[in-house]
Amino acid sequence: MSAEELIRAGRLDEALSALLNEVRAEPGDAGKRVFLFQLQSVLGSWSKALAQLNVAAELEASKVLLAQIYRPALEAEVFRAEVFAGRRSPMVLGEPPAWLGMLIQAIAHDAAGETSAGAALRDRALEEAEPSPGSITTASPDGDSSSHRFEWLADADPRLGPVFEVMLQGKYYWAPAERVRAIRFEAPESLRDMVWAPAMVTWRNGGEAAALVPVRYAGTEAASDDRLRLSRATAWEEAGGSVRGLGQRELATDAGEFAMLSVRRIEFDANGTDGEAGVG
Repeated sequence: MSAEELIRAGRLDEALSALLNEVRAEPGDAGKRVFLFQLQSVLGSWSKALAQLNVAAELEASKVLLAQIYRPALEAEVFRAEVFAGRRSPMVLGEPPAWLGMLIQAIAHDAAGETSAGAALRDRALEEAEPSPGSITTASPDGDSSSHRFEWLADADPRLGPVFEVMLQGKYYWAPAERVRAIRFEAPESLRDMVWAPAMVTWRNGGEAAALVPVRYAGTEAASDDRLRLSRATAWEEAGGSVRGLGQRELATDAGEFAMLSVRRIEFDANGTDGEAGVG
């Protein structure tokens, strides 16, 4: 079986072996190098993925733009892992609201083994966060779209709540939903879209920025289930009175839950907090 067939079958380790053999047989094929960069990204081998992306850009000028977009994303994933390990604080778009600071502190408590304190602080943060009503547009596998009105929206993972993880200009940020006017997501087309969703963010202050939004929850790359690593499923792990997600991100609303890869647009109502968010 080819690497493509093995990926479709959800057999990532075998796909990697097959693709490495293909690259060794044709080391000058930039397309195969890009494919390997994408597969290494799914596996969380960030430095190896970066090496393949750089080689692809050296081999073929048409791959330079791709490298410019995804090279910083690979580097940002390392920082992101540090954030969820409690060793770093995320960059925040605009002045951080008090409740967001509590979410960051809760992760630090979790990392220190103080899970009860982390859960209590997280609950308080989610209670204090103001809901942001709006609408969400999704697409089914056959292409049909539907729009759903919501009174509140949050990440289904309580570590994040009403916060979007975004990669902007090569940096990893937390963006409170109250600072966002709309997000438009491109439909997934390639393997790398199982890791990062290309998006255009419109801020409350009217600015716009191209972004990459992590499709998977932090740490998914280390999961033993290839369905999770390929964003084909979502799983929840108990963690000291709270839960954390693995696999494809889910967005929770009062109108239901939505898998990240099905979402095409989120638009919040016009009344909200302008703040000073805006990168781009």
